[in-house]
Amino acid sequence: MCLYRENEIMLTRRAFIRAAGLTFTGLAVPAGLAAQNRNSPKNKPNVLIVLTDDQGYGDLSCHGNPILKTPNLDALHQQSIRFTDFHVAPMCTPTRGQLLTGRDAMANGATFVCMGRSMMLNDLPTMADVFAANGYRTGHFGKWHLGDSYPHRPQDRGFQETINHGAWGITSIADYYGNDYWDDTYRHNYQLEEYKGYCTDVWFDEAMDYMKVRHANNEPFFVYLPTNCPHSPHWVDDKYSALYKQRGLGDRTARFFGQIANIDENMGRMLTMLDKTGIAENTILIYMTDNGTVAGHKVFNAGMRGRKTELWEGGHRVPCFIRWPAGNLGKPRDIDVLSQCQDMLPTLADLCHLRTPDKMVTDGVSLAGLLRGKQRAVGDRMLVVRYGPDDRAKSECAVLWNKWRLIKGAQLYDVSADPHQDKDIAAQHPDIAAAMRRHYEQWWAKTIGRFEKKRYIHLGSKNANPVMLYSCDWKGSYADNFGNLAAGGRIGSWDVLVERGGRYRITLSRWHPAADMALDAPLQGPMGKGKAVPIVKARVKVGDAELTRPTVRGQKQISFTLRIEAGEAQLSTWFYDEHDKELCSAYYTRVERL
Repeated sequence: MCLYRENEIMLTRRAFIRAAGLTFTGLAVPAGLAAQNRNSPKNKPNVLIVLTDDQGYGDLSCHGNPILKTPNLDALHQQSIRFTDFHVAPMCTPTRGQLLTGRDAMANGATFVCMGRSMMLNDLPTMADVFAANGYRTGHFGKWHLGDSYPHRPQDRGFQETINHGAWGITSIADYYGNDYWDDTYRHNYQLEEYKGYCTDVWFDEAMDYMKVRHANNEPFFVYLPTNCPHSPHWVDDKYSALYKQRGLGDRTARFFGQIANIDENMGRMLTMLDKTGIAENTILIYMTDNGTVAGHKVFNAGMRGRKTELWEGGHRVPCFIRWPAGNLGKPRDIDVLSQCQDMLPTLADLCHLRTPDKMVTDGVSLAGLLRGKQRAVGDRMLVVRYGPDDRAKSECAVLWNKWRLIKGAQLYDVSADPHQDKDIAAQHPDIAAAMRRHYEQWWAKTIGRFEKKRYIHLGSKNANPVMLYSCDWKGSYADNFGNLAAGGRIGSWDVLVERGGRYRITLSRWHPAADMALDAPLQGPMGKGKAVPIVKARVKVGDAELTRPTVRGQKQISFTLRIEAGEAQLSTWFYDEHDKELCSAYYTRVERL
């Protein structure tokens, strides 16, 4: 296999990083934070957020699942304050953007998993930016899915240390070619590095190493540990899924539960480490998931209707456990108050006494008073659950008010009396439905302007040159996973900001460059076979600059040199057959200022 370089270097050893607890070089935070006081007393609490992917509220034995066993998460549940009416988006990227910015998905820009909608607006500080500006060390280990090109990568958004895979998960178009969950190649800050072991084990190992080094150096830390499991393709060692196959579950559900069993085992390892090192006492540990279940509803859904991607309660109500032994939060208990992941940033700012930018706006509220037992409510609030690409109908939303749920602007449910949302009672309560519709109209009017703002990938920056562009971040055809890549036929373009005009080399590839395959050849990858397309010509256009060149059979990539003006532009690519028919765009496009 050829070595794929994306302004990165392949490494095979990590010992030198761990050995002496080396301090990693941080990145500049937004201007509004730069002048803040960065001194951090040693007694500042650490923060650890564990976010699992596609695990629903019912996918825990402590929530009543009759088959799945999660003893370590059950133990954490018993030690924690649990928000039992806690909501996210019904899909992963929007939840992640909401969590990290405290803004609704439409307000932060990351509303969907691809098609140019997985990137947050750059005028927003992230949770990592805020913690870094307050003297914390910030680390990210696992899934990101908020953009794979500068300035949208985790290291561009406040994380001083990051180890991650591409896009939605391992095997996605933006991930390193050949990854299959075991012994994979991940992005470590600005380089590619090989890691031994199962992906979830790696994320936990690296996060634990990072926390131990920070603790030894008396440095408060913010660690964000979002796993890619139990998202599909549900690959896991047989020892974790065998029990569930023996219980008669189908292969997919058994492997899905097996992935959760592995997460639970890793949580047990981490909880033990936190206790033995003394880190646990002054660490705020948050465990939550990013959307409703993707497979567990076939077994148990905690009485709810709906699953991932759906607006029913089962699509967006998720577990949220918070534990802080030294925080004087009182005994473990349930808090049945309407809350959402946008509340986490203002809550942590309160609990950790963080200074925030004067003009920072959040759509969440602080839950600190509830956690400390000083409040029983946080006011009369309505929440909006909305996600999706640009063409999603305006009515595709859920409005939440106490225990009322307005679905698609028309159907009204009282989940306190009807948790499965079987009985539409809009006709019996027209005043309630009307009030919730009015709130949504006001929310839409306030938010649509930010939703329509473009998110740009930057070219020619001194901070990132060259830059790799992936089809998952283009506007156009849905092109996020291997199936889209394998089929060919996907067309798209990227919104780019050229920071410095000049000569640029743009290199187009059909397949991941590390696959070392010809433009017109078929590909056999970890997820299956990719279709050959009869490419004989390529074209690239950036703003007013445009070139077309023929290709030859067996050619692996094609490069163009263009002079590009600084400013906003659209970068488009095409591959053609011998009849000048558009076949597809370049799924991988490398741009370098010369």
